[in-house]
Amino acid sequence: MSVITILITGSKGLIGSSISQLLETSGFRVVEYDNFYHKTHPGYGTLSNQELLSEKIKGCDGVIHLASVSRVIWGEQNPELCDKTNRIGTRNVIRAALTSSKKPWIIYASSREVYGEQEILPVQEDFSLKPMNIYAHSKVAAEKLITEVRREGLKTSILRFSNVFGGADDHVDRVIPAFSWGALNNQPLKIEGRENVFDFTHVEDVARGIFLVVAHLVQEESSLPPIHFTSGQGKTLGEAANIIIGKARSKSRLLELPPRNFDVSRFYGDPSRSKELLGWKTHYNFEQAIDKYLVLLRTQIEERRKIA
Repeated sequence: MSVITILITGSKGLIGSSISQLLETSGFRVVEYDNFYHKTHPGYGTLSNQELLSEKIKGCDGVIHLASVSRVIWGEQNPELCDKTNRIGTRNVIRAALTSSKKPWIIYASSREVYGEQEILPVQEDFSLKPMNIYAHSKVAAEKLITEVRREGLKTSILRFSNVFGGADDHVDRVIPAFSWGALNNQPLKIEGRENVFDFTHVEDVARGIFLVVAHLVQEESSLPPIHFTSGQGKTLGEAANIIIGKARSKSRLLELPPRNFDVSRFYGDPSRSKELLGWKTHYNFEQAIDKYLVLLRTQIEERRKIA
């Protein structure tokens, strides 16, 4: 049997680097594609470069499309770039896949933000989509493109993630990295909406879920319905911060700020479908995931001290 080749857009990011490693150690060939590489790196590429996308996808059996303007606040700060990257960039990936003789399947990384504010929790995948910020609107538009292209013969799958964390190179101003670094350095933890509820998921659990979707699309002829890779457990920001302070044995105090008016304030997702279709469930609950993450960050701190 020939080696399965998969293009990963956003391969250098938090989820991209984790799933790349998992696929490669499992015998898949990964083609990297990320604009965070230097332009001379073979994995460099942008979603706006249709010619390069088509060239990279040629010969690939599948695409894991992770690249995006990936944060709500970035969408608010630069709406044009958000739409260009998330909607038009996804359209370019689809066009490249359609030009390939192999007609690769596409896994699309979406977000809990597409649901907006829901009255009922946990949220299920078939709940109505109510995007309430620029980022969410771009994700809904991209999901629509991914669904529509099935009529042209491509297998696709939409995966919706929620507050994924746990990587060494994650953005330090995202909520869990910010709390964790702050706690380890005994700094005040800024909380924008203490009672806001989120579903936090460790990146290794998410990567394992993506891997199961890859296995399905390789083996089966059918697309998949939208799927959550979420814990199904909600934590308030206040609870999360206090857990991290306790586990870090920190002297940090909480600095409460008002919630941002463009954020979804309450979400946790029902993971039943992913368990039913793929046999997936999280390996780490929130406390275990934080333990694992703090060990990683402490190791980084020690390594920096040795270099200094």
